Amino acid sequence: MKIAFIVWRFPVLSEAFILNQIIGLIERGHDVHIHPVNGLPKNYTGKVHPVVEEYKLLERTYFPPVVPENWYVRFLKGVGLFLKNIHKGSFKTLQLLDSSKYGDEVANLKTLYRTVSLLQNGSYDIIHCQFGTLAPIALAYRDAGILKGKLITTFRGIDISKYVQENGANVYDQLFKEGEFFLANCEFFGNRAINLGCDAKRLVVHGSGLDCTKFSFKPRYYPVDGKIKIATTGRLVEKKGIEYAIRAIAKIAASHPNIEYNIIGDGVLKQQFEQLISELNIGHIVKLLGWKQQKEIVEILDNSHIFIAPSVTAADGNQDAPVNTLKEAMAMGLPVISTIHGGIPELVQEDISGFLVPERDEDAIAKKLTYLIEHPERWEKMGASGRARVEEKYDMNKLNDELVAIYQQMLTSNLPEQVQAQNTQELIRV
Repeated sequence: MKIAFIVWRFPVLSEAFILNQIIGLIERGHDVHIHPVNGLPKNYTGKVHPVVEEYKLLERTYFPPVVPENWYVRFLKGVGLFLKNIHKGSFKTLQLLDSSKYGDEVANLKTLYRTVSLLQNGSYDIIHCQFGTLAPIALAYRDAGILKGKLITTFRGIDISKYVQENGANVYDQLFKEGEFFLANCEFFGNRAINLGCDAKRLVVHGSGLDCTKFSFKPRYYPVDGKIKIATTGRLVEKKGIEYAIRAIAKIAASHPNIEYNIIGDGVLKQQFEQLISELNIGHIVKLLGWKQQKEIVEILDNSHIFIAPSVTAADGNQDAPVNTLKEAMAMGLPVISTIHGGIPELVQEDISGFLVPERDEDAIAKKLTYLIEHPERWEKMGASGRARVEEKYDMNKLNDELVAIYQQMLTSNLPEQVQAQNTQELIRV
């Protein structure tokens, strides 16, 4: 099959779940083209995930011309691109400038840039939009005859939470009518899509896969030196709820002074967290490590004993699915503490692989941390249960096989029997 992946930017270090699908399809013999509508990531430094180089993914990526910041220059260059590509059908883009029909994200000068590569080669068997927010762009291009193929859309979190809150419950009406098929990366978001009007018969839960072979399992035991290491991996933004984990650590620091809390990641709240750590007088315990390469993250987790993922619903409505960093920690055998939030309860089984607490509840996090610190005999079994859960539900190879099956059945206008069964069994609480 010839498959187009429509993404916002590429390559993005934090979107390993998309890379896992791309390489899975390539390994299965399919021709994957990557179309980042906004080009390279902002502040791109050339640092990429190792598989980008290993599979030469940049050679499969069709970047649009860079859009100038100055509007006048943008206009002149856009007109130049239009004239240069008339023989390829650039006149089709003119109808896309109707904002009443296509909306502001499509009806602007960026379209003259974004469609350049598609004018040359826009015919596919499958068009896969990796976020719901990308689908209106793909629909418009398909309507104009610039892009051809069956459209499948994956809802991943921000697109079915914050985006809907900002744009209204009817924002996906056209997509649900014209799109051929839909995926949601957890039941929580799948049910939300159905409540918004998606046909349950055309939607299936398809989690974000993990290459479990890259995260070696290790049983966890009480350390010989008594130093218990706790870890969190995530962007320093409101949705990740890291503030509440920091406050929880402060609550138990006096009674359990021999702990270390390592936070891997960076973001807009870094300075705020530095100030909070200073105010709570726990700088000797809590370390903000910044961004780390995957190899470094694995090494830190390998030497940790407990993992915290305290996600919360952000003020703008943004929510998480079962986050990959949590899957990675569980795959490596770490007992976890997370929150009753979004799709996370579909991953973490309460009192089996870890604990779930209410959002923004630092006292509850502190209580569960204290329990795990004082009951290390439970770590090994919890870690084994977590690894088994990840292998069962989120193994990359199983999920990529399922994705190919869905694509193939889309081309014959039928759904696989396993997809129908999953819809019946899993998407019943709407």
